[in-house]
Amino acid sequence: IDILVNNAGVMGIPERRTVDGFEMQFGVDHLGHWSLTALLMPALLRAPAARIVTVTSTAHHMGRAVDPANPHLEGKYGPWRAYGQAKLANFHFGLGLHRALRGAGAPAGSLIAHPGLSNTELQAVSVEETSGGLSQRFFHMLATRTGMAAADGARSQLRAATDPAAKSGEFYGPAFFNNGPPVRKPVLRRVGMDTAIAR
Repeated sequence: IDILVNNAGVMGIPERRTVDGFEMQFGVDHLGHWSLTALLMPALLRAPAARIVTVTSTAHHMGRAVDPANPHLEGKYGPWRAYGQAKLANFHFGLGLHRALRGAGAPAGSLIAHPGLSNTELQAVSVEETSGGLSQRFFHMLATRTGMAAADGARSQLRAATDPAAKSGEFYGPAFFNNGPPVRKPVLRRVGMDTAIAR
């Protein structure tokens, strides 16, 4: 396998669990990516220079590090808090995987990308799942009126996956925060970075 793009996601949904008992957004958006990457790693390492692109979101900026004592946010759940936590975990996972692959001398690389504000069904499902909560309706309206087409939103992931100049550990997203052509973005390391996820 030459390219793996981890891009599964649910967003801003009511509290519920996966069949394995994990908080749904963390389970789908992060643990699903982790599991798929681990399962495919032998095939990725057989390729001459595989790329693993983990898709995060600008919502990773509002995420908080996972509390090992309460990873499911029991008693503290909020749809956007859980989404931010999952997207921050994606960001840290991509960086941690880059360091692990580099440290092992592996030929594969790990990059991170975010699609910006893209007009997809993700926002519509969020509105439907929450019976039209105010924040969900706002983001759906914003995506509908100002978001990029889904194909344009995919350009950051595609650049990270295919640009010959892209390097492991880099982060790609739209030039103008949530819109525009895909460019390399600075990797900002926040205080309290979630090192457990990054391992």
